[in-house]
Amino acid sequence: MFNKKYFYVLKVQYLGYRFHGWQKQPNIKTVHLMIDRTLNYIFEGKRFKTLGSGRTDAMVSAQEAAFELFVYEPLDDLDEFLALFNHNLPQDIRALSVRQVDESFNIINHAKVKEYLYVFAHGNKFHPFCAPIMTTILEPLDIELMKKGAKLFEGFHNFKTYCYKATENGIFDREILTCEIVENTIFTANFFPETSFLLRVRGQGFMRNQIRLMMGALIKLGRGDLTLEYIKDSLSPESIEVMDYIAPASGLILNKVDFE
Repeated sequence: MFNKKYFYVLKVQYLGYRFHGWQKQPNIKTVHLMIDRTLNYIFEGKRFKTLGSGRTDAMVSAQEAAFELFVYEPLDDLDEFLALFNHNLPQDIRALSVRQVDESFNIINHAKVKEYLYVFAHGNKFHPFCAPIMTTILEPLDIELMKKGAKLFEGFHNFKTYCYKATENGIFDREILTCEIVENTIFTANFFPETSFLLRVRGQGFMRNQIRLMMGALIKLGRGDLTLEYIKDSLSPESIEVMDYIAPASGLILNKVDFE
């Protein structure tokens, strides 16, 4: 018997500090697992499927992530569904919105732009409460030099150096629409240091650990361990460099997913 499907896109946010990333894995607590457990409870065992727009690594948070929900009975009242979903989700996951889409929508292949933020401070040991969403670098960093370095990543480049365990058949030529370091005015708390910073990166797709490897290069640049020329050279198709420093995960936040 033919079963009609109904399709919905949900936006969610979560604190990634206690999760082993988005993707389901055996015997491990992940964001996707907790979302599916919650949906299974409120759907009372009725058939459904969820598909994320991408993955986040362990301890990475999201201000706005997205997933597609496939069900075989329509959601009659979207506001009521959203309220029920939030009532049953764990404290560190919140659903932001839900909208119906048609069957032509594919959350993996649909054109989208993702914006990531990497929150960091430097030059001191800061309050432990910062740890879930901010990386602290004990040494002083040359922020102005790091700003110049960030701009080098903008545009079309070969990012093989910034892909974790890159294979020979990967697609490394990619475009970064925005890459900049700015002062953090988005996330505030009374235990935050007086000044903190954001690396803001926008693009259509990123490889495994790409932004954390880029941030690792910028931290090394700020420490004086490498140069602007090194970053320029590392983005050429001829580069055989392998970036050896992955910035900590807990400073990275998926800030926004825009579907075009």
